[in-house]
Amino acid sequence: MRDLHFPGRSAVYARNGICATSHPLAAQVAVAMLKSGGNAVDAAIAGALVLGIAEPQMTGIGGDCFVLVKPAGSEDVIALNGSGRAPMGLNAADLRASGLSAIPIQGIEAVTLPGAVDAFCRLNTDYGMKSMAEVLAPAIHYAEEGVPVAPRVAFDWVDDLPCLKGAARDFYSFGGKAPAVGQVFRAPGQAEVLRRVSKEGRAGFYEGEVAEDMIASLRALGGTHTLDDLSASACNYTTPVSGPYKGVELVEHPPNGQGATAILMLNILRHFDLGAVDPFGSQRAHIEAEATKLAYDARNRFIADPDLTTRLAHMLSPETAAKLAALIDPKRAMPAAAPLTEAVHRDTIYITVVDRDRMAVSLIYSVFWGFGSGLASSKFGINFQNRGAGFTLAEGHPNEAGGGKRPMHTIIPGMIRQNGKVLMPFGVMGGAYQPCGHARFVTNLTDYGMDLQEAIDAPRSFSGPEGMEVERGYSDQVRAELAAMGHPVVVPAAPLGGAQAIRIDGEVLVGASDPRKDGCALGY
Repeated sequence: MRDLHFPGRSAVYARNGICATSHPLAAQVAVAMLKSGGNAVDAAIAGALVLGIAEPQMTGIGGDCFVLVKPAGSEDVIALNGSGRAPMGLNAADLRASGLSAIPIQGIEAVTLPGAVDAFCRLNTDYGMKSMAEVLAPAIHYAEEGVPVAPRVAFDWVDDLPCLKGAARDFYSFGGKAPAVGQVFRAPGQAEVLRRVSKEGRAGFYEGEVAEDMIASLRALGGTHTLDDLSASACNYTTPVSGPYKGVELVEHPPNGQGATAILMLNILRHFDLGAVDPFGSQRAHIEAEATKLAYDARNRFIADPDLTTRLAHMLSPETAAKLAALIDPKRAMPAAAPLTEAVHRDTIYITVVDRDRMAVSLIYSVFWGFGSGLASSKFGINFQNRGAGFTLAEGHPNEAGGGKRPMHTIIPGMIRQNGKVLMPFGVMGGAYQPCGHARFVTNLTDYGMDLQEAIDAPRSFSGPEGMEVERGYSDQVRAELAAMGHPVVVPAAPLGGAQAIRIDGEVLVGASDPRKDGCALGY
C-alpha cells in the first residue's frame, strides 16, 4: 500500500466491472457500456474508438490493433491479429534500387493498410452483446462535439506536429499549430466514417466512398495501394504464446507482434536473483538493460509476418535464455548486441476491460509513430499509420518488406495467468519499450511484491537506440553508477510508456492506471 502522506493515486476497487485506459472519457464510455448491458468486448471497442478522438496522435481508424480475449466462463485466452498488410505493389528490391537502405519513417512507403476496423467488426460479431451502432455511438458523439485536449496529449502534439503534411495538417492542426491544453479537437469526417460502419459494418470502411477516399489519397501521394489491397484486409484468430516466471505465466500475442520478446526477457531474468537487490537501484536496472539488449537482438532476427517467423520455438526455449544470460556481466555494460535497425517510437493506446461475468479484454490500438505517417485522406481525414517502417530492407530477412506481408509490430497486449486462471489483463504502451515494460511490470509484482498501482507508478529505465533512458524517478546516484558501468545514460524528454492493468481477485476487481498518461481506472 502506498504511503498516504505523499501524492499519488490508489488502485480502483469494484465488483461489477472496470476499465483502465489512458483517457478518462474513454474509461467513462467503457463503464457506461458495461452498465447498459454490454460486455467487455463492447466496452473495449467503444472506449478504444473514443481514444482515437481523445488521443489522435496515438491512434485512429487508419491503424491496427492486437487483442487478447478471455471469454466469460472460460480460462482460455484467444488472440486476434488486427494488423494490416503492405500493398501488393511494395517491393524491397525496387526500394533498394532507388537508393533506400531502410523504409522511410514517415514516407508513403511506410503506409500499410488499416486492420483495426475489420478486427473491431469481427470482435463485435463474434463476442459482443451490443449492436455495432450502439458501440460506435460514443465515438461518433465525441468526433462531432469534440474533446478538450488533455495535458499529455498537448505535450505529445507539439512534438509530433512537424510530421503532418497536406491533408493531415489540415485535419490535425489548429491553423498549422498544435493545440493548447483545453482546446477542443473535432473530427466530423471520422464521425461520418463511423456512421457508415455502424450501418454497413466493415463494408462501410473497406468499400465504397470511404475506401475510395483512402486509396485515391494514397495514390496521389505516390503509393501503390489499391482498392483490392484494402478490401482484402482481414483479421485472423491465432494462438497466444506464454512462458512461466516465478509462479505466474505471462501470456502474449504471437508474431508479428513482439510479445515473445517479453517472455524471452523474463526467461533471461530468471537466472538472476532480482529480489535480492534494490528495486530502484543500479544493479537491477543494469541487469534488465543487458537482458533487453539480448532479447531485442533476438526479436530483430526472428520476428516477422506470422507465416515467416520460423524460429519462435528457439526464441522461447529456456536453453536459449540460459545461454544469453551467461553473456551478462553483472558489473559492466556490453556493447549493443546488434544494431536496432527498425523504426522505434512510443505512440499507441491501450485499454483493458473486465466485466461482471469476468470476460477480460486486453486491447492495444495504434498508428505507430505520433500521427503515424503524417499523412491523411483528403475527404474524411483518416490518418494513415506508418507500420511499414517496422519492415527491414535487408535482402532475405524474414521481415524484409514485401507486398501482402505484415511487418513486425511493437504493440503487444498482455495477460497474466496463475494456477491456470487468468489473473490480470494488462498492457504497457511505449513502442519498442513494451516488452521491457511487460517484463518490469511482472518482476515488480513477483520479485518485489508491489501492489498493482505501485508496480505501474515505479520508475522505469530502458536501454534502447537513444541510449539508456533513465526516468527522473531514479536518483542521480543511480544514474552515475550506471554510467560508471558503461551505460550511455540519458534522461528521456518524455516518461517511458504508460501502463494499465486489472486484477481479477475473486469477487473484487482491482484496476490501476499510469499517471504518466491522462487516464484512469473506473469501475462500478
